[in-house]
Amino acid sequence: MASSATSSPAPASLGLGLGRGGLLLLADDEPTSAPPLPGLMRLRCAVQHYDWGRRGADSLVARLADDTAADGRPCAELWMGTHPTAPSSLAPDVSLRDWVARNPAALGRDVAARWAGDLPFLFKVLSVAKALSIQAHPDRDLARALHALRPDAYRDANHKPEMAVAITEFRALCGFVGTQELKEVLRTVPEVRELVGKEDAAKLMSVKEQNEGIGVRPYLQSAFTNLMAANEEVVSEAISKLKCRLDGESKVRALTKKEKLVLSLERQYPGDVGVLAAFFFNYVKLNPGEALYVGANEPHAYLSGDCIECMATSDNVVRAGLTPKYRDVETLCSMLTYNQIFPEILRGVPVQPYVTRYTPSTDEFEIDHYFLPPGKSVTMSAVAGPSIFLVMTGKGEIKAGSVPDEAKLKEGNIFFVPAYTEVNLLAFGPGCMQLYRAGVNSIFFS
Repeated sequence: MASSATSSPAPASLGLGLGRGGLLLLADDEPTSAPPLPGLMRLRCAVQHYDWGRRGADSLVARLADDTAADGRPCAELWMGTHPTAPSSLAPDVSLRDWVARNPAALGRDVAARWAGDLPFLFKVLSVAKALSIQAHPDRDLARALHALRPDAYRDANHKPEMAVAITEFRALCGFVGTQELKEVLRTVPEVRELVGKEDAAKLMSVKEQNEGIGVRPYLQSAFTNLMAANEEVVSEAISKLKCRLDGESKVRALTKKEKLVLSLERQYPGDVGVLAAFFFNYVKLNPGEALYVGANEPHAYLSGDCIECMATSDNVVRAGLTPKYRDVETLCSMLTYNQIFPEILRGVPVQPYVTRYTPSTDEFEIDHYFLPPGKSVTMSAVAGPSIFLVMTGKGEIKAGSVPDEAKLKEGNIFFVPAYTEVNLLAFGPGCMQLYRAGVNSIFFS
């Protein structure tokens, strides 16, 4: 949405801006009048060192954060936003969360009103070395209930729809397989059939093609719950049998992609029920530039690769497998939709030269990918909501605002841009410059 509007003045308590060289400036309190909002603000962003992340120079997160040493710890996620777990900062003592609360005009009127004066999206980079937990994210009503019941495990009351855009080949499990594939699992994987139970397995095997869909859900839910709630010793024994059987069969036939995946998961999480649960889910491979959207109450697990991720501002995760963290099996099994649809793969839509947009079905966010050859430039017209820009590769220049704040760009630079701010990007050589932008979904303003 193009606009020629200028930003509203900031409260007198704090003014932040960028000088000509891209340096952050802090203004003293001005009791009589406040300066206009800056057009561009450099962010310092937090790295999350989860066990499943890549290490050292192999981690895109570490390279972008200039943290390849990281004391040997894995660098799994780079967080860009205002979530209280790891809010980005404008200066050592000024968090973006606090600054936005004091300067709601930076969000734009409609965004500030809809999302109570907070940034509605959380932007991330993920570097995945081994599988994340089998998980789902609650809808708003369930998120409020879980936060009230267990605030230590569920840290906010918001829902968490999310979208991942692959930077490298990216693999994931997402959503339940169709009934015919599920029948094949029950027919050919005795270790799963045993834990599901004879009665539920028989019900699923007897489903007629014309009764697929909603009629299958009670049977699927019961079978999946039986599996996930099974005794740990029984699960461990079943996985041991599965591994022994597949190792033997691999000598006389080629294993399927799903069987190879299951053996890989077993090496990462020995004895974990998530190894067997993988048979229930669609196995998805994203090529670079392809994206996956995950709505509320849909099961998924990211497996490997690097991606850009954006979501509603939340850290709510209900886990039940492939993790050493807190597992809430009962909640997960009761909350899932049990839809049996292969997830839609988004490939983005060109919105202008050198810019591709990924638009999910939720208001909170969208992602733009900028790919500029040397010497080329592109302008983002002013929009009525805030943006965060991340430089993925290359070098260039960014200018923002009617009296432009400007800065040189290089890999790993991250900037917050307030609402109603026009942005101009210019790429330098020798290679192309790639940036990603997260912003409020354009459909919200239309």
